[in-house]
Amino acid sequence: QVQLVESGGGLVQAGGSLRLSCAASGTFFRINVMGWHRQAPGKQRELVATMTSSGTTNYADFVKGRFTISRDNAKKTVSLQMNSLEPEDTAVYYCNAYFTRVGADYWGQGTQVTVSS
Repeated sequence: QVQLVESGGGLVQAGGSLRLSCAASGTFFRINVMGWHRQAPGKQRELVATMTSSGTTNYADFVKGRFTISRDNAKKTVSLQMNSLEPEDTAVYYCNAYFTRVGADYWGQGTQVTVSS
């Protein structure tokens, strides 16, 4: 089993910044892909950014240039630096861990990000 615990959400004004962090624990060797997804009220969950264990990143178009994902394989953490936040970024942000070989997906409990205009 893998446990993911997010932190760092909160309320911020438009144009502000927040940093989300996620720590993984459990019995595993290496998480192939770690990332962040988000879900706004009334909308489907959507990918925000991911990073492989080798450092390859993937960003949704709507966050390119504003958000930066990073991870520390040794500490089993992934972070999301969010700058120039917009009210449209308001959502619950979920940390995700994916193990390619077994096709296993794990999710954190989510952290609320609210951007006021």
